[in-house]
Amino acid sequence: MKDGPGSILSHARSDSRVPLLPYADSSPPSSPSARSLSKRYMTYFPKRRSLVALLSLTVLSLIAFSFTFLGSTDALHAVPGYTPAVPPSLDADLSSQSGDAPVEPDTDPEMPPPYPEEFEDELAHSPYVLGPPTASFRDNLRNDTKYITSWISAGWTNDVMTYANLIYLGSLTERVPIIAMFTPSHIGGDAAPIAFGEVFDVPRFIEESGIPIVEWDEVKDPESDVVDDLGCWNVWEAVQYNEHHPRNSAVPGWLNLDLSYTKAPSWVKLVPDYPHDMCSTFWSLTRLGFPQERAKSIGNPTPSPQHNVSLDPDDHLLCFDYLYYACAQQSYEYDLDYAPQWRKVLRYFRWTKRIDMMAALYVKQIFGLELEAELPPYIAIHVRHGDFRNWCWQAENPDDCFAPLSVIARRVREVQDELRARKGIDVPMDHVVITSDETDPAWWDEVKALGWKTVDHQAARTAEVLGRWYPVILDAAIQSNAMGFVGTDRSTYSILSRRRVETWHDGVTRTVLWGYKGADDH
Repeated sequence: MKDGPGSILSHARSDSRVPLLPYADSSPPSSPSARSLSKRYMTYFPKRRSLVALLSLTVLSLIAFSFTFLGSTDALHAVPGYTPAVPPSLDADLSSQSGDAPVEPDTDPEMPPPYPEEFEDELAHSPYVLGPPTASFRDNLRNDTKYITSWISAGWTNDVMTYANLIYLGSLTERVPIIAMFTPSHIGGDAAPIAFGEVFDVPRFIEESGIPIVEWDEVKDPESDVVDDLGCWNVWEAVQYNEHHPRNSAVPGWLNLDLSYTKAPSWVKLVPDYPHDMCSTFWSLTRLGFPQERAKSIGNPTPSPQHNVSLDPDDHLLCFDYLYYACAQQSYEYDLDYAPQWRKVLRYFRWTKRIDMMAALYVKQIFGLELEAELPPYIAIHVRHGDFRNWCWQAENPDDCFAPLSVIARRVREVQDELRARKGIDVPMDHVVITSDETDPAWWDEVKALGWKTVDHQAARTAEVLGRWYPVILDAAIQSNAMGFVGTDRSTYSILSRRRVETWHDGVTRTVLWGYKGADDH
């Protein structure tokens, strides 16, 4: 039942630090330690992305100018052709968005450069590989380093969790995770993928977590026509009993990989022979990353689809088909305070400076603030309805499945009261921002009557100007940079926003229950 998918510019950092992995205590001969590499990485930025950064800065300038002009409701209505729109669904195909072209300003607003100016003088490639991306990935792997990789196959939020699971498993197996792109499973399959490092600040992650990672486009040239053979573990078939094949993913096709799979042993499953849970455990998967258990479990690979080669799971690059359902002790742990995947990894997935900056611009526009104004504390709400209606079997009347806005407003007041009592922060109702996939105009009229603000991506032409990924990404950034948050129970999108608000800003959060009439009465 999980769905797929202070100041906003503050970067609250934890006092704790994850133990350095891999090679925390003893680096291999002639191999720089992960910590020394991470320091060098802090000014490393692939040259092939520098143009993207500069273009993004230009786009930000245009958006900033537009928001300065469109800062008030009156100004919005003065724009020819502007019609207030219902905020689109988080999972909607945004390809049909349209509008007038943005007006180019005479001078760009002053903004900090998105990356250090001196990066050209530093490494031109990741320190965790031999050099710039090569035609075949194997030509770029270091002999003194072992790696781990896996693929995504869900909505964007679940894919973020999957990559965090991969990185956590990499720390346990003492391997450098190789992270692929995000694929557009929920925004329209014809949209282009987006690189992990275009969304999350990779150098900052390495510095704060102490865990080295590298992206696939830094290992293998994305333009390469070489099809690489690779042996991988098939976890999916070992943890569920309906699909008798590895978990399907578009990522290997984007990477030009021909995969030969070996079914993982049945003991990787958390609850043996139980069809209603698909969780594998991190420590059982870790066993497959070391020689003794690997030797006991290999020997029966299936041929790859293109080259028809049968390969045992690779030892240099440990590979798993799907890790979303990996867990430490129980399923869906991201909602729980002990979850190591959050504490050790995902809490350090901080937005890039560009995304933080864009999110701040959007919120300033929502509040009618000037570009240079300081952003006040605010409360964010995420209401998930959409496909959750399919899980309303406990509700006698379908209209009773979800909590009414009056209940959500009560949760908002609880957040306001706690912020006032605990932090001395007063957040008025007109500094509440709500995002939702609800499409009922009457529901949105009730939202407006409460004085809450909405993120109108159609009016802002977000998808058209920035790309179809950005409505979903910016909504998440806006939510996570609030001082208070009210989310929807069992929504992974809400879970991550809640945990970000709590961890990054010591914020106040509530979760709205649903499923039957009065589910959130208390």
